[in-house]
Amino acid sequence: MSTPTKVKRATKDRRPKKKPCSLCIEKAVDVVYRDVSRLRKYVSERGKIVPRRISGACSKHQRMVTVAVKRARVIAFLPFVAE
Repeated sequence: MSTPTKVKRATKDRRPKKKPCSLCIEKAVDVVYRDVSRLRKYVSERGKIVPRRISGACSKHQRMVTVAVKRARVIAFLPFVAE
């Protein structure tokens, strides 16, 4: 008879540690639409706004980033779509 092997059950239930919001770490009070270099981190190569689960921003700052990106697009600081 063979001996039973150990089953890893704990790895299925574990969630990875959530990374902190980069804007909270910098103590950013406002996300300004003129700061294009910061906004480029939250926009994909195709011109879409990166979702919160991927960018790691908290909900408060993700809403500020979304508004700032939309304003920057209207004023033509950022493109609406990729070239």
